[in-house]
Amino acid sequence: MAGRPAAEYRIEDLAHLSGATVRTIRAYQDRGLLPRPERRGRSNVYGDAHLARLRQIADLLDRGYTLASIKELLEAWDAGRGLGGVLGLVAEVNGPWTDEQADRITRAELDATFGGTPDERAVQEAVELGVLERVPGRDDEFLVPSPQELAVAAELYTAGVPLLAIAGHLRELRAQVEHIAARFLEFTTEHVFARYLGHRPPTDEDAAEAASLVRRLRPLAQQTVDAELARAMRIFATRHLQQHLTPGGPPARDDEHRAVVLPAATVQAVHGLVGAANAPAFIAAAAEREVQARTLDALTARAREAAEGAPSP
Repeated sequence: MAGRPAAEYRIEDLAHLSGATVRTIRAYQDRGLLPRPERRGRSNVYGDAHLARLRQIADLLDRGYTLASIKELLEAWDAGRGLGGVLGLVAEVNGPWTDEQADRITRAELDATFGGTPDERAVQEAVELGVLERVPGRDDEFLVPSPQELAVAAELYTAGVPLLAIAGHLRELRAQVEHIAARFLEFTTEHVFARYLGHRPPTDEDAAEAASLVRRLRPLAQQTVDAELARAMRIFATRHLQQHLTPGGPPARDDEHRAVVLPAATVQAVHGLVGAANAPAFIAAAAEREVQARTLDALTARAREAAEGAPSP
């Protein structure tokens, strides 16, 4: 029995089947991401291999890969190294990091949850923060990626916190949590994943082992944050209550330590200068020097103003 003849496509047909544009296909060819077509007289002929490659590129782009990294992966594959382990690692990292299931809420339900009065500004803030997502074609319904987060907002509103204050608090909290997540990833990459991802692209075996580690380490970030948040809340809630119950409140402590959130890039730059062990002292010294410099500038400015304002002899 004769085999099925190989499919052949014009570039317009290939674009239609793959979802890419003709211009994109040609750009991929120019960058070496897509093999050149077979020339038949005046026509270029594409096959199933081109269609499969375009679908692979689209899938990797959806997973957050850049075209440069996709080219490296495809070149490794063409050289005989599989992509199975790498794609498995990508799928593991892109998978859900929580057991929480998304839900939907109608606009009427949303308004009823938050006082019964429509608040377009608050809804827009929630959409910008990703607490709500608009459903295409439905103006009266929203997707709720985290029902728990929306429920917390509802409880705070019921307790008397204005909606815009809740949104502002979430923005501040998100920046701090993103800093924690970045530090956890830097820590695990340095001490765990570096040996598997030290070469690009990793072998199938290394990528598969790294994916297994992601599954095992994934809960650790949440567990660590939960434990540390509980510890901090116990300490600061007790102190806060004492401040409100004690007449005049307890005297301020000069040696009290307070956490300050810095951009991950800043912390990494400091580590490069003085090392991780010396980073806290370096940052504290730099901040103290800046405060002293500004104090001296202010004193100098006051002295100059006083001298200029003094009457001439």
